[in-house]
Amino acid sequence: MVELASSALSDVDTTGWAQRFDLLSDPHRLEILLSLHRAPGICVSDLAAALGRSENAVSQALRVLRAQGWVVSTRTGRSVSYRLDDDIVHDLLHWIGARHAGGHGHS
Repeated sequence: MVELASSALSDVDTTGWAQRFDLLSDPHRLEILLSLHRAPGICVSDLAAALGRSENAVSQALRVLRAQGWVVSTRTGRSVSYRLDDDIVHDLLHWIGARHAGGHGHS
């Protein structure tokens, strides 16, 4: 039984999953991810307005998410837009009930 139980640990990237759940456990980051999921390509000022938070607070959270590889930014002139860039996080957001714009069910 001990061998069977310990063999389960090699099937899952426990460090990676713990890190994902740690990042998702922050309500502000989760709200940002949900907003990016629904409105890919949104800029910081619009995201801050949508969430009722300062641009500075949103930028700080986006930096963490970008460093993790969950979010990517695209610069067009002076504007920077953000979108999700992690399939596992995308799937997790669907799992907790997130939908795409105008969508019902899965996309």
